[in-house]
Amino acid sequence: MLAGVRRFHEQDAEVKKEFYTRDLRKRVLFLSNFDLFQAPTATWRDTLALVMYPILPEPESLPTVCRDIALAYSKQVQRLGITLFELLSVGLGLNPNHLKDMECAERLSFLGHYYPACPEPELTLGTSIHSDADFMTILLQDQLGGLQVFHENQWVDVPPIPGALIVNVGDFLQLLTNDKLKSVHHRVIAKQKGPRISVACFFRTEFFEPGDNLRSYGPIQELLSEENPPVYKETTANDYLKHYYSKGSGTSSLLHLKL
Repeated sequence: MLAGVRRFHEQDAEVKKEFYTRDLRKRVLFLSNFDLFQAPTATWRDTLALVMYPILPEPESLPTVCRDIALAYSKQVQRLGITLFELLSVGLGLNPNHLKDMECAERLSFLGHYYPACPEPELTLGTSIHSDADFMTILLQDQLGGLQVFHENQWVDVPPIPGALIVNVGDFLQLLTNDKLKSVHHRVIAKQKGPRISVACFFRTEFFEPGDNLRSYGPIQELLSEENPPVYKETTANDYLKHYYSKGSGTSSLLHLKL
């Protein structure tokens, strides 16, 4: 899968520009910096983004150089995600299908990131500081490294392990579980070596652009009690995503929902 993403990004610009768009409602798009016109700084990264579920894109709409592997890989990630949501449900003391029945595994988007070698890495980041605005993220990364998580007031490297996947809890899962599961702030540092390749698959309420999703999300009732009252008020996906994209990097999007 990493090789397929690299093949796409290292094609001639004339080939890639067929997929270039800043319309985040598209199901297949190639661009740099989703928040280019909102963020105070740009990051050192290009991205191929594909919306894979709940409705698979037409195969002809996908880039030829990674079409087959993207479809096959996304199918396996979808299956893995369902299993993980079942295990998390059991771990929370819920019915195994609880999170799946809440459609946590319903929507999957695929982001193939390409971080070129950076001549002045101290002046930028590969990915700015953020937590994920989804239920769960499954990340595949190459051996170059650069991913860091914020833990105990310091940045900690996440060294690559061959064949391993990284699973991140997203903000929406922290909200649903009333802080029993926590999302984590992370970033990718730029490097003079490159390129770095990664594939992040997001189980989310919807894709990047806030749309018509008016479903409310709040702490799961079965996890609440007098001893464990709700930490957050309910929010719609629309309202949450609008806040997420407007707040800037480095602060939690859940803070404004605290009770």
